[in-house]
Amino acid sequence: MARVIGGLTTSHIPAIGNAVPREKELVDDPYWKPFFAAYPPARTWLQKVKPDVAVVIYNDHGLNFFLDNLPTFAIGAAAEYRNSDEGWGIPTIPPFQGDPELSWHIIESLVHDEFDITSCQEMFVDHGFTVPMSLFWPNNSYGGIKTVPVCINTVQHPLPSPLRCFKFGQAIGRAIESYPKDLKVVVLGTGGMSHQLDGERAGFINKKFDLLCMDKIVNEPEVLTRYSIHELVRQAGAQGAEFILWLAMRGVLHPKVTKIHSSYHIAVSNTATGLLVLENSVA
Repeated sequence: MARVIGGLTTSHIPAIGNAVPREKELVDDPYWKPFFAAYPPARTWLQKVKPDVAVVIYNDHGLNFFLDNLPTFAIGAAAEYRNSDEGWGIPTIPPFQGDPELSWHIIESLVHDEFDITSCQEMFVDHGFTVPMSLFWPNNSYGGIKTVPVCINTVQHPLPSPLRCFKFGQAIGRAIESYPKDLKVVVLGTGGMSHQLDGERAGFINKKFDLLCMDKIVNEPEVLTRYSIHELVRQAGAQGAEFILWLAMRGVLHPKVTKIHSSYHIAVSNTATGLLVLENSVA
């Protein structure tokens, strides 16, 4: 049977997408050094566990969906996923392998669990997907990893609640672990942490709340599911609501996990950045 071996979280800021190809040049840059210094332990863990599939939970920023057609939950079921120029100057990178059979199994299981899913047999992936994949598998070394893109709306209100996203993740976890093929799966929760890009609170960062979230999500994620979306925006900023993507990732994992690595850094492009590596317990 397929099994979820762990989960990783990371920010997906477009500025990171521009910096990733120059990581070696920026190793001593005071702005980027503390950010990139956090990733080698996560890469080492991935090299050790050797996942077959990465389920990437992210939010689309207008490349695949726009405000006139924005589903709450969408899952890719294509053989491959390409990205293109979004206007940020991020280099276009080689396509990602899909796993249509696993995708359809997850979709069918989620519908059985009464989640309404948009199924995408063709799908572009933007920086919310490509930046995390490039950070964890540098130099486009993700070629041997199959992927399942999972989009959650964090752009146009009403957004799904933290509790709804956590339960959505739990349903994905059940789906993966009922899949009859012998696969090792990692789940990426992307975005955040606290940040606001516009309005009177532009530049807002809440370090205290971010650190609370990074602590509680490991062993007490249910505490974080009690927030409403409005409370989450108040505490983390308008775009900080992306934390629901981290909660969806955590829902996929077992109740008990082991924290392998974590890092928190302020700031990249007016955004607090966080990294977690969580290893699943034995069921």
